[in-house]
Amino acid sequence: MTTVDVPHSSRSAVLRVSAVINETADSCSLVFDVPEDLRERFSYLPGQFLTLRIPSDRTGSVARCYSLASSPHTDDKPKVTVKRTVDGYASNWVCDNLIAGSEIEVLPPSGIFTPKNLDTDLLLFAAGSGVTPIMSILKSALARGSGRVVVVYANRDHASVIFANELRELAGKHPQRVVVIHWLEHLQGLPSVDALATLTAPYAGYEAFMCGPKPFMDCVHDALAQLGVPRSRTHAEIFNSLAGDPFADVAPAEITAEEAADAATVEVELDGETHELSWPRSQTLVDIMLSKGLDVPYSCLEGECGSCACTVLDGEVEMGNSEILDPEDIANGYILGCQARPVTDHLKIQF
Repeated sequence: MTTVDVPHSSRSAVLRVSAVINETADSCSLVFDVPEDLRERFSYLPGQFLTLRIPSDRTGSVARCYSLASSPHTDDKPKVTVKRTVDGYASNWVCDNLIAGSEIEVLPPSGIFTPKNLDTDLLLFAAGSGVTPIMSILKSALARGSGRVVVVYANRDHASVIFANELRELAGKHPQRVVVIHWLEHLQGLPSVDALATLTAPYAGYEAFMCGPKPFMDCVHDALAQLGVPRSRTHAEIFNSLAGDPFADVAPAEITAEEAADAATVEVELDGETHELSWPRSQTLVDIMLSKGLDVPYSCLEGECGSCACTVLDGEVEMGNSEILDPEDIANGYILGCQARPVTDHLKIQF
């Protein structure tokens, strides 16, 4: 049985696996026990993810983000679902080694792939294990929302459909609110832009969320664009393997007198509160917020997970790695706090 003595970070915690559920031949779900004193830290929004610290003989550990398939409104315990990938060290280690009673180090929930309003009509696209955050959003919308929900779910074949029974039960329980459309590659071939556009044309006014492999999401993006769905009403979840160690505590930024004298000023709105900070031009927004003790959302610090995404209301920044953001996102003012450095002297930013 895998056990962990102490967390490696002031932000992380060691959680016990209360159950392992075999979903399909190549996927499993981990259900976690969260102690009472950690419940507030591990509260989450539908569609968010957990970052797990996976032990490695070669590097000591690797960090991987796995979406929560549970709903904060219907499930007592958080659950993530992991699908094996070919030569995927972390996913195979999880499925091969973790059992009920195992312990693993976890960062608190993060991510912005979550509806702002559960009452809106939702069009949810998933492929393969991309159904994980989609399931969380679906269950939450049905439990706490009032809108209609359409799920388009692509897989190789029947055997690879994760949560098949649960989806069937939800559709049967809420026939007036839920439509589940399965796309099976062995019967229909790969999804095409025209086919998806035709399939979802009746729901073009819905708020769209998508999660899956990049070719699938590119196809969905193009189909929605063909239907005239505004980019502001489409949301994509993208995961990349994290090269760094988000479990390492970040050292406070060291700022020289010269940097302090040339620093920009920024008003940051976080959790409804506004903070005015000095922002040296060599530091990222996440760096300076951490140095001031602010609970800024972040995970990878590499621009690869989107946890620190925020909006520039006034001013201009330059960014390092921002490939996770679409050009439309950037045009609409979205930035990554862990990659952003100030260009203008005064800025306003909202999380």
